[in-house]
Amino acid sequence: MNPSSLPASPPAKTPTDPNTTAGSHARKPFYKQLFFQILVAVLLGILIGHFWPDLGSSLRPLGDGFIQLIKMIIAPLIFLVIVTGISAVGDVKAVGRVGVKALLYFTGATLFALVFGLVVGNVIQPGAGLNIDPATLSQDALDAKTGTAPPKDAGQFLLGVIPTSMVGAFASNSLLQVLCFSVFFGAAIVVVGRERCLPVVTLLETVLELFFKIMGWVMRVAPIGAFGAMAFIIGQYGLDSLGTYAVLIAACYGAALVFIALLFFVAWVYPRVPLWQFVRYSREEFLLALGTASTESVLPRIMAKLTNAGCSRATTGLVVPTGYSFNLDGAALYLSISLLFLAQAFGHSLDLGQQLAALGILMLTSKGMAGVPGSAFLALSATAGALGIFPVAGVALLLGADRVMDSMRVVVNLLGNCVATFVVAKWEGQFDREAMLAAFSGESTTAGGPPESPAAVGLPSAADDGGPAAADAPDAHAAADGVQPAGLR
Repeated sequence: MNPSSLPASPPAKTPTDPNTTAGSHARKPFYKQLFFQILVAVLLGILIGHFWPDLGSSLRPLGDGFIQLIKMIIAPLIFLVIVTGISAVGDVKAVGRVGVKALLYFTGATLFALVFGLVVGNVIQPGAGLNIDPATLSQDALDAKTGTAPPKDAGQFLLGVIPTSMVGAFASNSLLQVLCFSVFFGAAIVVVGRERCLPVVTLLETVLELFFKIMGWVMRVAPIGAFGAMAFIIGQYGLDSLGTYAVLIAACYGAALVFIALLFFVAWVYPRVPLWQFVRYSREEFLLALGTASTESVLPRIMAKLTNAGCSRATTGLVVPTGYSFNLDGAALYLSISLLFLAQAFGHSLDLGQQLAALGILMLTSKGMAGVPGSAFLALSATAGALGIFPVAGVALLLGADRVMDSMRVVVNLLGNCVATFVVAKWEGQFDREAMLAAFSGESTTAGGPPESPAAVGLPSAADDGGPAAADAPDAHAAADGVQPAGLR
């Protein structure tokens, strides 16, 4: 969107930095910071899982419980952020452009990740020399992991995006279905008219602030969730699995490092985002994602950080949830390298035509992987079955290494979606670089003005990190009265 086409608005205010208490630049003691608490929890989880594996394995409910608390608020939070964001932009065509540009970026990024993974697999050849005998394989282990669910074809996947029921979409926590309904609802507000729908928009803004308050409470137990999840992973799978798949793990992590370097380059060249500063700014979210081996655990928080860093609420609300299904760069790297690993382990060398065919299949099967149990195995099984080069049961060889790959996938997936949000926001003219620099520098107030309302910028209050909420914050419904928050201009 051309910024000049948007309604005039007052001077931009610097968004609140969620790492400081409202109205103060004073940092909390390091032991009260969420990043330190999660780091200690992750390290303790590794120690418990390694030295007392039975105890570590029994701590899984702590991690699962925290993930369920996050999932409890994800669907309504996405709905509220998208609807209020679209209503603030007031341009249905602009929302459509954001969606199209996001899908174009996602397609290009996923294709590049898959091709890059194939290049790495051909150069490193992680499965060469293993000479696995197909007769020794069992389909049972693979069926247990995937639940024998058949992979969706393109038609089924597209139909699955459309909810058969509004209530069903929220009840099943289907992010794409919630996204689809939210876009229709927000667009309806724009078409009917913001003035006529002002009571609804005001109510949604208030409810959004309530959900961020709930998120603040949930985040207080994040260290406990990270501790339980890490203790379970190490206790269940152990550190010994690192040696068994050493070449495959090294290939995946090496490819991830190079891909991350490319993301840094893309972020700096186009939207001019110093990605290292963003990672430092969002260090709590990245560490929590690592500790819980799940990007879903930080979905609300990373959306808040992106909004605070200058991306419009509408762009963030559309790009991030969609990217969780369409832009899994880390998973794409893992799939292509693992496919060549399996082929090489069975003594097959895929020619260019076979690799191109595999690339097309993986492009389709990799979509909609988020939140699907055993999704990577389903994608690889579908590819193996289509190519017919090695038995589908051979995918079970990856069971031992899959958990070790979680850290790589989580970081690359999360960082890839953050870069996508910055790129699309800049592309659409909905990126405020000054707000980004202010957020990175830790400024939480404007010159001579109070901190901005958390709900107005789509942010949790300072209570997220244990600090008090802003008592002097302006009216949470400023946006509803025609004042557009920073980043929406």
